[in-house]
Amino acid sequence: MRTVKELKNFYDTVLYPELSVIEEQRIVTRNRVLISSAVIISIALIIAMIAGYLNAYLGIGVFSFLVLTGVYRYVISEYVRNFKIEIIEKLVKFIDQNLSYTRGNYFSPTVFQESKLFNHRVDCVDSDDYVKGLIGQTAMEFSEIHAKYVTRDSKGRRHEHTIFKGLFFIADFNKQFKGKTIIVPDTAEKIFGQLGTMLQSMNKFRGNLVKLEDPEFEKMFAVYGDDQIEARYILSTSLMKRIVDFKKSSKKTIQMSFVGSKINIAVSYAKDLFEPRVFRTMLDFNPIKEYFEDLKMAVSIVEELNLNTRIWTKE
Repeated sequence: MRTVKELKNFYDTVLYPELSVIEEQRIVTRNRVLISSAVIISIALIIAMIAGYLNAYLGIGVFSFLVLTGVYRYVISEYVRNFKIEIIEKLVKFIDQNLSYTRGNYFSPTVFQESKLFNHRVDCVDSDDYVKGLIGQTAMEFSEIHAKYVTRDSKGRRHEHTIFKGLFFIADFNKQFKGKTIIVPDTAEKIFGQLGTMLQSMNKFRGNLVKLEDPEFEKMFAVYGDDQIEARYILSTSLMKRIVDFKKSSKKTIQMSFVGSKINIAVSYAKDLFEPRVFRTMLDFNPIKEYFEDLKMAVSIVEELNLNTRIWTKE
C-alpha cells in the first residue's frame, strides 16, 4: 500500500500543477457564490421589509435558504466535476492501477437493501465517487452513499430521513453462504450490560443472536445470523481479530454482513467525502492527504481482513 511519503512526491510532481489550474477556477467559483448570495439575500430583505410582518420574514427566509442552496450547487458543479476528474481519479490510480473511478450513482436501493445491514425500507440512495476493481484476487467496489427513506405528512409533503451516510463497500468473499451473518455495533450491552444482551437476543429482525468466544470482539459488536454454525465458521478467531484491529485503526462506526457470496461493509461518515474546498485554497497538501487516507482506508479493507487468502472455494 502506498505511503504518505510517496503521496507527497506524487503531489509535488503530478497533482500540484493540476491544482494550480483548479485553484484559479476555485477563486472564480467562490466569487460567483459570494455575489449570487449577496444578490439573493438583498432581494429577500427588500421583499421582507415591504411585507413587514413576522410570517413573511420566516417564509422568505426559508425560501431564500432553498434558493441559495440550489444556486450554490449549480455554481460549484463544474468546479467540483473538474476537481474529481483531475485529482480524485488520479489519486485512485495512484493507490492502485487496477482500480477505476467514476462519478455518478452506481449503488441502487436494491443493492443496499440486499446487504441486510439495515432493517428499514430504503426508498432512495444518493451515491458518488464510485471505485471498482481488483485488489490482488479480490473483486471489490465502494462508493460514498446517502441512503434514505421517504415519508409524507398530512399535506402530502415529502420528507427524507437518513438511514446511513458514509462509505459502502462490497467485496467477493469467495464463499457461497447458506444464510446471512450480520455484525453491528454492540451499543445495547455497552449501555445496559447484561440487560443489553437480553435485548439483543430479542432482536429477531436480524436473525438469532450469535455468541462468540472473543471478549474484545463482543465488547465492540453484536452478531446475528440464520445459521449459528456458519456464522462461527465465517468469524474465525483470526478474522475477528482483524475486524477489531480495523475498527481501532479506522476509529469509525462499522457494520458488516455476509450475504450470498459477498461481504458488505458500511463505514459511517458525518462529512461529505472527496469534495473540494470552495472558500479555502486547494494549494495545500493536507486536504489531499485527507482524501488519500479516506480512499486508502476503503481499499485497505481487503488487506486488513485478509480477503485475498482463499481459505474457501465457491461451490
